[in-house]
Amino acid sequence: MSENGQVLEEKLERLKEEYSKTKYNKATNKHLGLLRAKIASVKMEIIESRKRQRGTGFFVKKTGDATVALVGFPSTGKSSLINSMCNTRSKTAQYAFTTTEIIPGVMLYKDSHIQIFDMPGLIEGAHLGAGGGIKVISAMKVADLVVFVIEINATEHLGLLLNELRQLKIHINETRPNIQIMDSGGEAGIKIDMNKSTIKDKDVETILSGLGKHNVHIKINCQVSEDDLIDLVANKSIYIRGIVALNKIDTNSSYEAVAKKLSEQHKMTVVPISAKLGYNIERLKEEIYKNLDIMTVYLTQKRDREGAMPMVLKNGSTVGQVAKKFHTEILDDLKCAYVNGKSVKFLRQRVGVDHVLEDGDRITFIKER
Repeated sequence: MSENGQVLEEKLERLKEEYSKTKYNKATNKHLGLLRAKIASVKMEIIESRKRQRGTGFFVKKTGDATVALVGFPSTGKSSLINSMCNTRSKTAQYAFTTTEIIPGVMLYKDSHIQIFDMPGLIEGAHLGAGGGIKVISAMKVADLVVFVIEINATEHLGLLLNELRQLKIHINETRPNIQIMDSGGEAGIKIDMNKSTIKDKDVETILSGLGKHNVHIKINCQVSEDDLIDLVANKSIYIRGIVALNKIDTNSSYEAVAKKLSEQHKMTVVPISAKLGYNIERLKEEIYKNLDIMTVYLTQKRDREGAMPMVLKNGSTVGQVAKKFHTEILDDLKCAYVNGKSVKFLRQRVGVDHVLEDGDRITFIKER
C-alpha cells in the first residue's frame, strides 16, 4: 500500500471510530450527518488511490448504437459467447484468465450495431483490486447494459458479482433516484427547492456542505436514504441495466428450473444458453436488444416505394427526433410524415412531428413547400 493510501485508511478508521462513539441526539445529529459525508468521500478516495496504484485501467472507446459488457468469473464462457454473437475471435481455453484484456466485437441485430465487450474475468474481492478487478469494473461504466455470464453449476457467482459492483456504487436494475442538483446562478448558500424524502432539510444541507456543495439548488423528488444521497451528490453512483446468460446448460438437464430460481432470486431476466453449442443465442440477442431500450426505424423516400435507411434511437422517440438525428435542418422544414408500422392504425398514416414511433416503423418525411 502506498503512503497516501495508508494515510487515507487511517483517516477512515478515525472517522468510523468517531462516528461509532458519537451518541445520537438533536445536538449531535448535524455532526453525525457531516461524518457520514466525510466517510463516504474518504472511501471513494481510497478506491481512486488503488486505481492509480494499479495503472489507469483499460481504455474503452464506445462505438455503434449501444454498448454491452460481458461480465463473469473466469472460465464461464464469455469468450465463446462473444464469438457466437459477433464476428470476433476471442481466445478460448479450458483454464482461468484466458482473456487478459478487453476484447471488442459488434453484434448485428435488427439493423443495429451493438458493441460487445468480452471483459477479463472477475474474482471475489475485485472491488479491492483483486485480480485487477478495479480496472475491469471501471471500464464497465461505459456500458449501457451488463450481461452476467454465469455457469449453471456455479449460480452463486451472480450474487458475488452483484455485491462486488455494489461496493463500487454500480447499481444493477435499480432506478436512479430523481434528484436534481443545480448551480445556484450566483446566489449564495444552499436552497432546497423540493424535498420528498424523510431526510430533514438541515441534514441535506449538512451532507451538501460536507461534500463541498455550498452554493447549489437541490430538488429531491423521491424517497432516498442518506447514504444514497451522499453517493449521488459525490457523483459516484452508476445505474446500469443487467441480464443473465446462464451458460453451459448442456452440462445440466435441469437448466429451466435453475434459470427460473435464479431469476426469482435476483429479479433479473435469465436466458439459458450454451455458447459452445450455439443454443438459444438468438433469444439472448433479442433480450439484449430489448433491455437496451432501443428501436430501429427506417427512413424511406417517394412514399415508401424505394429502399430504406435504418436509424437506431431510444424507445419512445418521435418523428421530430428522427428528423433531428438525420439532419438538423430537416426538422426546421418538416411539415409532417407518412408512417407505416405498429405505431399507426393504417398504411401511410399522416402524422405530426410529435408522433411517437415504434420498433420497425417506416417513415417518409414531408417538407414544407
